[in-house]
Amino acid sequence: MPGTHHTDKQVQRYMTLRKTHTQAVAAAKADISERSARAIDNDPRPPSQRKAKRTWRTRKDPLLAVWPRVEEMLKETPGLLAVSIFEALQEESGGDDVPDGVRRTLERRIARWRALHGPDQDVFFPQCHPPGRQALSDFTVADDLGVTLAGALFPHRLYHFRLAYSGWEHVRVILGGESFTAVAEGLQEALWGLGGVPAEHRTDSLSAAFKNLNRDAQEDFTRRYTELCRHYGMEGTRNNPGVANENGSIEVSHAHLKRRIDQALLRRHSRDFASLDDYRGFLARLVERHNTRRRALVSAERAVLGALPEHRTADFAALTVPVTRNSTISVDKVLYTVPSRLIGQKLKIHLHDDRLEGFLGATSVITLERGRASGNHRGHVIDFHHVIGTLKRKPQALRHLIYRDALFPRPVYRQVWEALDAELPARRACRVMVGLLALAADGGCEAALAQRLEDLLAAGDLPDLEALTAALRPKPATVTDVAITPPDPAGYDRLLPAATREIPA
Repeated sequence: MPGTHHTDKQVQRYMTLRKTHTQAVAAAKADISERSARAIDNDPRPPSQRKAKRTWRTRKDPLLAVWPRVEEMLKETPGLLAVSIFEALQEESGGDDVPDGVRRTLERRIARWRALHGPDQDVFFPQCHPPGRQALSDFTVADDLGVTLAGALFPHRLYHFRLAYSGWEHVRVILGGESFTAVAEGLQEALWGLGGVPAEHRTDSLSAAFKNLNRDAQEDFTRRYTELCRHYGMEGTRNNPGVANENGSIEVSHAHLKRRIDQALLRRHSRDFASLDDYRGFLARLVERHNTRRRALVSAERAVLGALPEHRTADFAALTVPVTRNSTISVDKVLYTVPSRLIGQKLKIHLHDDRLEGFLGATSVITLERGRASGNHRGHVIDFHHVIGTLKRKPQALRHLIYRDALFPRPVYRQVWEALDAELPARRACRVMVGLLALAADGGCEAALAQRLEDLLAAGDLPDLEALTAALRPKPATVTDVAITPPDPAGYDRLLPAATREIPA
């Protein structure tokens, strides 16, 4: 239209139409005037190429006085951020030469200077991942998912395994920190679930796993990891410490995985699970759906994977511990109770990420949930069934027992003890509390007794041990005498046909 600037697109449209139309028609269809059309015919360059560039400033350069100082700082310390340079300039000048309003101008000027005169930057080289070549694994903290177990917040990590080509994934809940045990359990679960072995397994530097290890322990960790990879015929590699992009195929997928989990939790309308097994099942189904959507790529990759060995290798740490006179063992700063019949024995412990398995010789004698120490404080994993037999004979030992609070199987039992201790004499309180624990253990009524105790506390009453025992202890089974009449042999003859009753001599 007259009085408006033409665009490159209008000129291109006019030049195309001009090949088959008159000047007037082409100008009308391109929405320009005939005068402009004549000018374009004389000079067909688009306006962006004909526009003269302004070579003079429209205002005074606000950085003219300080720019030499900026260049000096950029050359001396290339890693300085633009905001740090801005703050340094304000401190040096008192804010007079560098007002707040020129910060964005300074940032743009520094970015342009670095593009023209700055040092070379690191280049990321995209990689080609052929099928069956590389698998990657890493740990990611999942606390921000807000998962709870039976109403209690559940802080945890996820071990995340992924094939670089097909994107096949495996996820395992990790209760402790990064460790060889967690790597071995998660990796072997993934390989046997996949049904094959890639040529290479890549991890990060596992800095968290090494942080609290001395040099000998670090070398032992490295040796065991190397042996694990050798058992499966894989090459074990690591990226350089602090260079996460070298493990990018797994680092980036952490965010995608946790986003899928978060969205599934939102659709579920609850982040609470009844137990750890329920949560693990939820994750397994989620990952399985993801793998199913990539089944074409997964099938192509499985066809070229290496074969699995005949059996798994050790995915635990082995140690030997004595059972003390207290009927306890100490493993990794955590105190565990064991059955008192094992006192004086030495148990071989297989230490997994989530459990302990105890062996006496080659015989498995106990499996315990693994506990964790908190800072400098010892952890306790106490099962009152292990010590209740002796505690019934020595009830006064309860009062000052080191792990007394951990002995109670549910919070209500501890609350009952506090009420008994406040209201009854010391000896009486201990006898009643030990009697309640014995009833829970011998009668197999821990949950039912807990409910009765909650009702009594809510009513402000103390438990009556005799009444609770009478109500909850299993009744002895009654034996009824049954008279069995001997069968009449003649009855068998009546069951046979008449022709077969008489057998010739």
